[in-house]
Parts: sequence; C-alpha cells; structure tokens
Amino acid sequence: MDSGGWSRRRFVGALAGGTAAAALSACDDAPAPATTPATAPEPSTSGEARRPTGPRPLHLGTYTSVEGGGKGIGLATYDPATGRISGAGTIPGVGDPSYLAIHPDRGTLYAVDERDDGAVTAVRLSDRKVLGSRSTGGAAPCHLSVHPGGRWLLSANYGSGSVAVHPIDASGALGERTDLVRHTSPPPGPGQEGPHALPPGPGQEGPHAHQFVTSPDGGHVLAVDLGTDTVYTYRLDEKAGTLTEVAQAHTRPGAGPRHLTFHPDGRYAYLANEADNTVAVCSYDKATGRVTVGKAQSTGTGSGTSYPAQILVTADGRHAYLANRGHNSLTRYAVEADGARLRLLDTVPVGGDFPRQIAFSPEGTLLFAANQKSSTVTVFHVDEANGELRRAGQSFPSPVAVCALPL
Repeated sequence: MDSGGWSRRRFVGALAGGTAAAALSACDDAPAPATTPATAPEPSTSGEARRPTGPRPLHLGTYTSVEGGGKGIGLATYDPATGRISGAGTIPGVGDPSYLAIHPDRGTLYAVDERDDGAVTAVRLSDRKVLGSRSTGGAAPCHLSVHPGGRWLLSANYGSGSVAVHPIDASGALGERTDLVRHTSPPPGPGQEGPHALPPGPGQEGPHAHQFVTSPDGGHVLAVDLGTDTVYTYRLDEKAGTLTEVAQAHTRPGAGPRHLTFHPDGRYAYLANEADNTVAVCSYDKATGRVTVGKAQSTGTGSGTSYPAQILVTADGRHAYLANRGHNSLTRYAVEADGARLRLLDTVPVGGDFPRQIAFSPEGTLLFAANQKSSTVTVFHVDEANGELRRAGQSFPSPVAVCALPL
C-alpha cells in the first residue's frame, strides 16, 4: 500500500470536526428538518406516474475512524416527492463503510471497509444482520459493485492499486476472494520515463484503483485507476470468478481518472478526471471491451483543481451531472449526438462542502449529494425536461457523509 495516497483521500474527514460530531447525534436521534421549499419544481406528468409514495430507505456511508465520523452504516428514509430525509439509526459493526452497493434482489447491502487491511462486508437488510466480512487482499478499498447476475462482488483497492472478486452465495453472504489483480503496467503518473518526465499528479505516486464496474452489455468489467491514468477492461469468468485483462485505455498524462459512467445505450461512457479537473467522452466497443478516451473537456469550475468526484447520466440519456469537490458544485451537461458529445450547461452550488459522491433515486427524480467536509447530504429535484436541479430544502446532517444510497 502507498500510505501517502490513502492519507490524501482520508485527511478531509478530520476537518469535519465539530460539525460532524453534531451531525452524528442528529443523524441517529433527532428528526430531520422540514424540506419543502417554495422553489421546488412541480413534477411532470411522467415523473408523477413513476414516483412512489411513502418513505423510502436511504443508506449512508461514512468513515468511522476519523474525528466526528459515524458509528457504522447510517440509516435514514426519504420522501420521494419532497426529498425530505429523516434519520433512522445506524447499522454498527462495519468499519469505515465509505462506499455502498445493493444486490440486484435488494435483499443484501455491501460495504467496503476502507482500511489498511481492506475488506468488504455484507449486511442482510431484512433484519440488518451483518453477514460477515472478507479480505479484499489490498489496502483502502474505496468502491464496490455487484455484477448484474448477482453472483459476484467487484471491489477496487485504492491504497494498493488492485481489484478483487468475491463470490456471493444464495443468502447474500460473501465467500473467499476468487481473484486479485494489481495494476502494475503502465507505470503510475505522467511522463515517468525520459529526460522530460513530468512530476506525478495528486494521487499518482502509485497505482490507485478507484472504481470497478460492469459494462451495460454485461460482457466486460472495467477498472478505473487514478494513479496509472488507465481504464482496464477485463473479462470475468462467471463460473470461476477470475479476471482476464483484454484491453487498456489511457487518458492524457496526469488526468487522474476517478469515476466512469455509461450512457444508457452502452456505446459511450463519461469519465471524471480528478487530477486535471476535466471530463472526457469515451467510446466503448462491446465486442472487444476496448474503451477509447476522447478529448478532455471543461468542468465549468474555472482554473485550478476542483477534484471532480463522480459523474452520473440520466436514464433517458439526455443529461449528465458531475460532482466538483473543490468548487462545491454540480456541473450540468447536455448529452448530445446519441451520447457522443457532452455540452456544458452550467454549475449549481451543492449546498455543502466537498461533495464526495452523488446518486439518483431509483426513479431518477431526485439527486443526492454526500458532502464529506460539511457532514451533510443535500437533495435536488431533477427536472426531466431540461435537467435543471433545484434544492429540496435544507441539508440533512450525517457524520462525514461520503456515500448516499437511496433505494
């Protein structure tokens, strides 16, 4: 593990200080503030038809090992019409659950344990029972996802620059790791060889796997590595749970790719680059798994590094949103040319400090932002017609909020 890279990710948890401590009790015990703003948009007819009624579950990721952090996985509910969040307690016994994912059958929740001795943990949602943890074989796992078939869990070890595969049994529990691949080529950082070598960008002193996901067609799994400026494509053997590398895609030197999301039709994907404050449109060949990274584009946040975190695209493929941690904003893009082009529209204040992660509600009518330094979660209504974002009232306090998973 490269401890320098990991500490760069984690130091901001301590900066939450007293705000996080106050949010801890607020999340566990106090009712959430009213969140019915005068500026909330009227839902469209189609949105109303898809919007469920009654409270929906919201799970919250945090760091438990930093000052002001949480005590486990945060529990809350949200109103799908107003976006109002109410606290509902904590699932204890999970250390540093900084990223969360749900099984396709919605019966089991999975969390990374982002520590030196990295692990992944399964939690049965019906009774909130922790089903056990398994080692990821690496340090500081920061992302995980469930393969669409529901039989394999994919995780990315940021600290050691590796990706892991675990089997999922019929109960949702995890088995022992079936594969572990460390990113050793290309070498980390831009221009690491030759007389005109460039210094590495932030987090590029070693490989740092930041995401591990399945392509929409299900044929490949892709790992995004911030340290090596590379998106790796693998084939997953769905019987053995082993990985075979089939392609690499390289960003421009020093981009520091962090997070990738696919357009709904699966031919294009959008890449958030943390180190150089850009995004890029990528093409994807489902036959070969090859990703081609396009030209770097602006995040609309001005000069300097704003540490772009996560990018999302709407289910209809018409708009994309980028979380900018340094700028404390969300960038809105129009998706054009059947997914081949992003057009910058505007940036919207996120209403918190350091938005680490963003997520849509299942219907796509709400967008949640987990703000790490302010220990808050903000909610936005998503206008289906033009993609505009409007705040859904006051922020919800949640200690060192780094992940929000609405169900």
